[in-house]
Order: sequence, then structure tokens, then C-alpha cells
Amino acid sequence: VRALGLRCRRPLHLLSRFSPQPASRKKLGLLEKKKDYKLRAEDYNKKQNALRALQKKALDKNPDEFYFKMINTRLKDGVHVIRQPKDEVTPEQAKLMKTQDLKYVEMKRVAEAKKIERLKSELHLLDAEGKQPNKHVFFFDTKKEVEEFDIATHLNTVPELVDRVYNRPTIATLQKETLKGATDPVHLKKLDQQRKNQYDLLKQRIEREKSMFVIAQKIQTRKDLLDKTQKVKVKKETTNSPAIYKFKYQRKR
Repeated sequence: VRALGLRCRRPLHLLSRFSPQPASRKKLGLLEKKKDYKLRAEDYNKKQNALRALQKKALDKNPDEFYFKMINTRLKDGVHVIRQPKDEVTPEQAKLMKTQDLKYVEMKRVAEAKKIERLKSELHLLDAEGKQPNKHVFFFDTKKEVEEFDIATHLNTVPELVDRVYNRPTIATLQKETLKGATDPVHLKKLDQQRKNQYDLLKQRIEREKSMFVIAQKIQTRKDLLDKTQKVKVKKETTNSPAIYKFKYQRKR
């Protein structure tokens, strides 16, 4: 067209797409080429077939069918996103796991365990609250011996010391040696309060040691998850225990 010096009313890209047509059908619009019509028809038929397949699938669907992705996914910007379960971690555990490493937590846990053992050796847990009471069973041959039984006489001690589970000297020992220790009621009450405070401290240290142990396990689990080995979650994470994973066995070279 340009070589002949003629003016073209249509752009060149439209001339390449649409074929020439008679002037009598100009009012009907541009005449599409057959290859373009074939591409448009194939695309239209492909979409219609997909719609028909989806309609058939919807008609054949069981209304009682359920699978977990129905509740574990949500629509975000037109895309289905799987909801990731939140880890069961307390704020204190999360803060400590972010700031400290496994070796530090393990060192603190071992230090707490040593303090617990030291407190247990001092207190002996003889009169701790919640401790299961001990039983002392006496055996007799006749019913008369049971009726005449006196526990203080049988244990050879004074009646005031019968209820003690420790430091219960016999009468012979009391006669030979002088009474040692505090005897004033006010002083005894003060000693009982100090002993109770020691047991409370021991309880706090035991709970702290357990918390440190759980934190160390959770940190170790997160480090193990960095391995690219195929794994399956067996048990979810809780505030008192880490998540449990089963790793695929790999033979070591």
C-alpha cells in the first residue's frame, strides 16, 4: 500500500488479522480470518467443556461428604490458603526461645536440678504437704491383744511423740540424754513456718526445672525440623510437651 502511495483507512495490524471483504458487507463489520476463528472456537469449546464437567461433578457430589480442607482453608484475594496450626507456646516460652539457645537453657536446667537435690537432701520430704502418709502395721495373735494395744508403750516412747514421723526418740534415750533443740512454742511455730517456706521454694524450683526441660525439648524439635528429611507429625505441640515427628529412615554412609 505504501509502495503505491495509497492512503489506508485501517491500521496495518488490522489488515493482517482481518481478510479483505466486499464493500456490500462493510456494514456487518470486519471479516475475521479462519485461523483466528479456529483459535477462538477452540478456546470457547474448551471453557464450555470445563463448565459442563464442573456442573456434572457438582450434581454427582455427596452432600454429606466432608474433608478437613473445608475448614482448614480460607479465601484470600481469590486464592485458597491453607491455615497453618498455631504452635502451643506460652509467651514466656516464646520469649526465652527467641533470646536464648539450647545450651544456655540446658545449663540453667541442670543448675535448677542440682538446687532441687540439695533442698531435698536437707528437707528429706518427711512432712511435705501432699505426701502420701506412711503406714505402720502391727500384727497380733489374739483379739485381746488388739483391745489392750497401746501404741506409745509398743514404740517405747512418750505419747507426745507418737504422731511424729521423724525424730521420735525412745524413753531410754530421753532418760540418758538431755532434750536438745527448741522447746518454746513460739520458736517451734517459727521453725514450722521456715520449713513451710523451704517446701514452697522447693515446689517452685521443681516447676521451673520442668518448664526449662519443656523449653529445651521445643528448641531441639525446631532445630530438628530444619533437616530436609521427610517427616510426619505424630503429635501436636502443647504447653507442656513439644510436637512429636516421625522422620523417614535414611541409611548413613
